[in-house]
Amino acid sequence: MALERRRDAAGGGPGRQAAPAEEGGSRRPGDAAASAARGGRAGPAGDLQPLPAPHPAPPGCSAAAAPSLLLLDYDGSVLPFLGGLGGGYQRTLVLLTWIPALFIGFSQFSDSFLLDQPNFWCRGAGKGAGPAGVPGAANWTGPAASPPAPAPAPWAPPGNASRGGADAPPLPSPPDRPDNASHCDCHAWDYGIRTGLVQNVVSKWDLVCDNAWKVHIAKFSLLVGLIFGYLITGCIADWVGRRPVLLFSIIFILIFGLTVALSVNVTMFSTLRFFEGFCLAGIILTLYALRIELCPPGKRFMITMVASFVAMAGQFLMPGLAALCRDWQVLQALIICPFLLMLLYWSIFPESLRWLMATQQFESAKKLILHFTQKNCMNPESDIKGVMPELEKELSRRPKKVCIVKVVGTRNLWKNIVVLCVNSLTGYGIHHCFARSMMGHEVKVPLLENFYADYYTVASIALASCLAMCVVVRFLGRRGGLLLFMILTALASLLQLGLLNLIGKYSQHPDSGMSDSVKDKFSIAFSIVGMFASHAVGSLSVFFCAEITPTVIRCGGLGLVLASAGFGMLTAPIIDLHNQKGYFLHHIIFACCTLICIICILLLPESRNQNLPENISNGEHYTRQPLLSHKKGEQPLLLTNAELKDYSGLHDAATAGDGLPENATANGMKSM
Repeated sequence: MALERRRDAAGGGPGRQAAPAEEGGSRRPGDAAASAARGGRAGPAGDLQPLPAPHPAPPGCSAAAAPSLLLLDYDGSVLPFLGGLGGGYQRTLVLLTWIPALFIGFSQFSDSFLLDQPNFWCRGAGKGAGPAGVPGAANWTGPAASPPAPAPAPWAPPGNASRGGADAPPLPSPPDRPDNASHCDCHAWDYGIRTGLVQNVVSKWDLVCDNAWKVHIAKFSLLVGLIFGYLITGCIADWVGRRPVLLFSIIFILIFGLTVALSVNVTMFSTLRFFEGFCLAGIILTLYALRIELCPPGKRFMITMVASFVAMAGQFLMPGLAALCRDWQVLQALIICPFLLMLLYWSIFPESLRWLMATQQFESAKKLILHFTQKNCMNPESDIKGVMPELEKELSRRPKKVCIVKVVGTRNLWKNIVVLCVNSLTGYGIHHCFARSMMGHEVKVPLLENFYADYYTVASIALASCLAMCVVVRFLGRRGGLLLFMILTALASLLQLGLLNLIGKYSQHPDSGMSDSVKDKFSIAFSIVGMFASHAVGSLSVFFCAEITPTVIRCGGLGLVLASAGFGMLTAPIIDLHNQKGYFLHHIIFACCTLICIICILLLPESRNQNLPENISNGEHYTRQPLLSHKKGEQPLLLTNAELKDYSGLHDAATAGDGLPENATANGMKSM
């Protein structure tokens, strides 16, 4: 038996003859041709290299019954046949994914207005000269200055728009001020709401003093709903399709969102906000995936960033909307009602053609291709590559759907997703630390004591971050841009933790020439840089995941990264609920995570201008390339398609003895 295995491995016996058939399910047409003509040279640095699978494919990718390679190469054959983004119908669909981003932007920042902690004082108290001419200000109690709501990316969970700033509970008064606890003995209060509303949730149900913790529970409910929504709707969208999940999420967000405005107590409000967040997560996730899957490789980032800017328009318009509504119930209804327009998507928005092809639902895919050609006034006979004839041959094939749990059996794909989850968690977790440092009690900046100044400062930083992302990603790519912004985040965090403490010690000496104002200015500068960079880290992590996760599990992978972002944002209301206890440790932990992320980012592949992986085998065999291209004549450290062998295959070939080429070693690297 050992002799037979040796002959098969060395002479191309039956064990070797099965390899090409298996490779067909995990390589694109261009890869097969390049592998045949390759003379041992690696492709350009920074390119993703879909690798052959000479041995059994990962779970969920049966290579024995793989369909035609032409149908698996969606970006190289099917999308060009439909005209790419040049077709009028495709451009219309992309526009339809941009419009809801404005409505999502309103929902993302609603907590900053619905749950703002207003100034309050005892009703019927004696008059006194108080702030802004408020009578009875001698008995006035209000929230101390705290960090503003960090601005989320337009796709991001809305909870991070309300974690801090004006929403933070009142902190204990300094010794030189009267004790505010005495004002909690009142049975009724008057409120001075700073967000343009006459009444909000806090003032309606008197969520102050002993009931102030209920405000944070309301924030928890929305964030937890988003986390569960991302995880569950992502798995469902990979199994039943993007379109059903989108449409059912729209229906239920209308039901729960409008019912929130009719809440009779804070318990009902928090419960309904959980389900509203769950449905909002389904809309955000499916629209993000549909937008990515509609675009050719060179347009994906641009299309995504346009949606981000549309959502930011909702952020900038939200204060005006609140001032127009005046009441929180009217504001909540006005935020949800625009989703009624999305009910029309049932008849005008099709299922993702890329997902239908990847899951081998060729009967439905054929009908949709004919629908595309009809809408674009194209002649189906202009199919140069022969997509339709190949599709006709595969109509009898059974659909093959995959769940995100299959990623556990892979070697590279799970690693990439985990790295991006940690990046997303760190980026949005540390964002609150920088926001609190900039707007915290230790920084005395009169301008930042105003709610609108807080709000628009954070929004402007987020806008500048997105603009910088467009430039950086264009020149450095996805991985290089993510690495740069993570390094900036780590530097800002470490300098803020270390340098400011050193400045604080020197400022205590009378001859040092330093004052507390110097420390405050450094704190503001580092905080702005940190908020700027951490916002980009979170946004790029989600976009990166959407590109390197295969189509068959793309929504599931996106759900994991977005849920990780939600967990990062969940730390902010937890810290606020505990009256800012543990804030410094919170910052130290996330600062250490940034250092770990810098190392882990180097393990990721580069996806700029690369085709999207369609199945798990494609995503599993993407290889990491060096950040900088190697010089001409220099030996590349990573192998290309035909050189890299599966680890299990190496062990089998090593058993066969002489089944490996002379220049290969057991770890897949060339021997020098």
